[in-house]
Amino acid sequence: MAADTNKLSLTARDPEGSRSARRLRREGLVPGVIYGHGDAPQHFAVDGRILRNTLAHSGAILQISLDGGGDTPVLVKDIQRHPVRGEAVHVDLLRVNMDEKIHTTAVVDLIHADEAPGVVEGGVLSQETREINIEALPGDIPETIEYDASGMQINDTLTLAQLTPPQGVVLLDDPETVIASVTPPTLEPVEDEIETETEIVGDAAVDSEEAQAQAEGDTADEAAQKADSADGS
Repeated sequence: MAADTNKLSLTARDPEGSRSARRLRREGLVPGVIYGHGDAPQHFAVDGRILRNTLAHSGAILQISLDGGGDTPVLVKDIQRHPVRGEAVHVDLLRVNMDEKIHTTAVVDLIHADEAPGVVEGGVLSQETREINIEALPGDIPETIEYDASGMQINDTLTLAQLTPPQGVVLLDDPETVIASVTPPTLEPVEDEIETETEIVGDAAVDSEEAQAQAEGDTADEAAQKADSADGS
C-alpha cells in the first residue's frame, strides 16, 4: 500500500536555542514548532528529506503525529528556507479545526499563458500578484487558484474580480488588485534609422570642421591685411 503523503511523523524536542537548531540541521533534521488553538507551542524535529517529499505531494492540510501519538490536522503556516540552497531550515505548523474557517493564502496559477494572443504577438505577460488572501474551511483550501490566461490580449489587465474561486473559498483582497497584465513589445530601432542618424551626426561634424577652418582662414586674412596696412603707413 502506498504511503499517505498527507501524514508526517514528528519527534518532540526541547526549545534549546540556535545552537541546538544548527546541530539538528547538520544531522539532516529540520526544527519546527506547532502552535494554535489555545494549546502551548510544541517544538519538534523532522527528517528533512521526508519533509521535502511530503510538502511536494501533499495538500494544504497535513496530519501530523508527534512521537507516535494520534493524528492532528495542521496547516503549514510558514517555511524558512536557506537563502542559497533553498532547503527548509525551519517550519511553522498551525493546529486547525476542520469545522472552522481560517484565513490563509493561496497561489494564483496562470495556465495556457503561452497561448494568449498578446503573448503570441510579442507582448510581455507579467504576474504582479502571486499570493492572495482567502477564507475557507481547512478541507476546502486549494493548492492553487487557476486562471485560464489564453484569451489575454496586449494591454489587458487581470484583476482579482475576474478570478473564480473554488466552492467554499472566499477571496479577501481588494477586487481591483492587479494579478497580471500584458504589455506591448518594446520596439527596437530600425537599422536604416540608425544609419541615417549616424550620417547626420557625421555630416554635422564635417560642417563644423569646415566652419572652423573657414573662421581660422578669415582671421588669418584679416591679420595679413592689418600688417600690410601698417607697412604702407
